[in-house]
Amino acid sequence: MISTEGVSHSYDGAAVLREVALAAAAGEVVGLIGPNGSGKTTLLRTLYRGLVPDRGEIAVGGASIGTYSPRELARIVAVVTQEVHGELPLTVADTVLLGRAPHQGALQRQSAADIDIAAEALRRVGAEHLADRDVGDLSGGERQRVLIARALAQQATHLLMDEPTNHLDIHFQHEILGLVRELAVTTVVVLHDLNLAARYCDRLVLLDRGRVVAAGDAEEVLDPAVLEPVYGIRIDAVRAGDGRLQLLFRAPSHGVPLAHEHTGTHEHTDTHEHTDTPKHADGAGIPAPDHAERVNPRM
Repeated sequence: MISTEGVSHSYDGAAVLREVALAAAAGEVVGLIGPNGSGKTTLLRTLYRGLVPDRGEIAVGGASIGTYSPRELARIVAVVTQEVHGELPLTVADTVLLGRAPHQGALQRQSAADIDIAAEALRRVGAEHLADRDVGDLSGGERQRVLIARALAQQATHLLMDEPTNHLDIHFQHEILGLVRELAVTTVVVLHDLNLAARYCDRLVLLDRGRVVAAGDAEEVLDPAVLEPVYGIRIDAVRAGDGRLQLLFRAPSHGVPLAHEHTGTHEHTDTHEHTDTPKHADGAGIPAPDHAERVNPRM
């Protein structure tokens, strides 16, 4: 499991995380959602010691994160980030094999088992045909699948992902997140697409300006009355053909109240003005069809 308590952090005196508490149980997929600048990636970085917060407690696998050596932490936590660094001249196969490094001695070469594990990881993300290509020659979507394969090859019990569907087409967005659900490892994933979050996450943590606004079951958090004051956009919650929750987004109309303004529930008390314009991959600006069944996600 992964948990935080009272995690706070500032950059140059500006608070980006404020007393954040999070819990992801064994085998659970927890999504971090919220507008740009809400603190999602900063929080994720604290979970693999990519950033040491100013204060607060972080535990992984039941032990304080500070008790692990870097190699020990890498054996239990795999990370897929959005950070871009200068690429070494490596093939895809060699890049995925780097995921086996935490399990090897300092001078130990890859074993036949390591090579098989890496090949299987590439197969699971649909990228086995890229094995001999140079990573620097890949498209953004191909590279993203390779980075996910490297994390799978690590065979960690905890998985942290920062927008893993970035650069992926719709098919691979669903394929990768479906794969994550099948792994049965404790996962914390940053997602901008709320409909993907609704479909693939067990629980969600909604952040705004570094604070937890809501946390709980996906359908509970994805209530328009909760989301609208955070994102500043009108939202309809409907049921898709398979019964899953689907959110449709519409630009606010002058004089038409948002859901929280006419329900009187889940009022957002932060008085700072929202300036971020949210991006949504599915349903952005599309009104709810007349035949769609509008729902209260808590029903």
